[in-house]
Amino acid sequence: MAISWIYKVWILLLPIVDCALSSYSEDQCSWRGSGLSQQQGSVEQISLHCSEGALDWLYPKGALRLTLSPRLPSAAVGPGGSSSGLITACVKPSEHFHGAQLYLERDGVLELLVGDRLEESPPTRVRCFSRLPGEKVALFLQATPHQDISRRIASFRYELRGDWTVRLSLDSNPVSSNEGACRPCNNTELLMAVCTSDFVVRGNIEAVDEDSELRAAVIKVSTTRVFRQKYALFTGTGRLTLSGEIRTLLQCGVRPGAGSFLFTGRIHFGEAWLGCAPRYKDFLQAYTQAKLVQQLHCELAVD
Repeated sequence: MAISWIYKVWILLLPIVDCALSSYSEDQCSWRGSGLSQQQGSVEQISLHCSEGALDWLYPKGALRLTLSPRLPSAAVGPGGSSSGLITACVKPSEHFHGAQLYLERDGVLELLVGDRLEESPPTRVRCFSRLPGEKVALFLQATPHQDISRRIASFRYELRGDWTVRLSLDSNPVSSNEGACRPCNNTELLMAVCTSDFVVRGNIEAVDEDSELRAAVIKVSTTRVFRQKYALFTGTGRLTLSGEIRTLLQCGVRPGAGSFLFTGRIHFGEAWLGCAPRYKDFLQAYTQAKLVQQLHCELAVD
C-alpha cells in the first residue's frame, strides 16, 4: 500500500519536475534547463526575444540550438541616426563554464566560440559577432562526454544591439572586425550619442590603467556633471564630484590629459564602455550650432 501511494505521488510530481528542469523567464529573455530531461543525441530548440539575457544548462547532455530574435527599440541604430540592419551579438561565458562547447551557426556552418574549459585553464572572455539582414544565425551548444556530469554547468550571458555596438564591444578573439572602434565621432554621431547613450557625463581623466586580462584601458573619471546614467556607474560621497570607470579598447591608446571632456557610451555586461568623448568645449560648440538651426535630437541642460 505504501509503495503504491509513493508511486502515485511520483506520477503526479513528474509534470512539475519536468517543468522545473526547463523554463523560460516570464519575458523570454533567459532560459534555464537540465540535460537530464533530454534524450541522448537530441537537439532542443530554444528561442529568446530580448536584447539581453542568460542561459544556464545544468548537467549538459545532447545539444541545444538557440535562436535570438530581439525586439530592439528604434533607438538601437547607428550613431548617425540610421540603421543598416546590422545586429551585433556578444556572449560572455561564466567563469565556471563546463560540460559543453558553444558554436556560432551561420548558414549551416559551425564556428567555435567557447570551448569546454579545463579546470586549470583561464576563462574565455567575451566573444562577439555580427548578423547581416536576412542572415540565418544561431548559437549551438554541444555537450561534451563526461563520466561525471554532476558538476557540469554551461552558462553564459548574451547581449544584442544595433550596429553602434561594433564601436564599443571588446572582442578578445575576433569573430568580426573592430575596425573604426577608435575613430573620433563626428558632430552628427556625437549629437546622436548624447540622446541614445546609456551614460552622458562631463568630467576629467584622473588616470588610465591597463587591464591586461581584458586587453582594455580603464579610464578613471571624476565627474562634475552627470546628465544621464542608466545605472549607478558614477558614485561617491561628495555632492559635487562623483567618480567611476570607463573602459575602451587598449589599441585606442587613451592617455591622461588635462581639460574637461564629455563622456558617452554604453553598458556592456554591467561595465561602462566608451562611445564618443570629445573635449567639452568642442561638444558645446557643436551643440550650440545645432540648436541654432534646430537640428537637435534632444536637449541637455548644458552650462
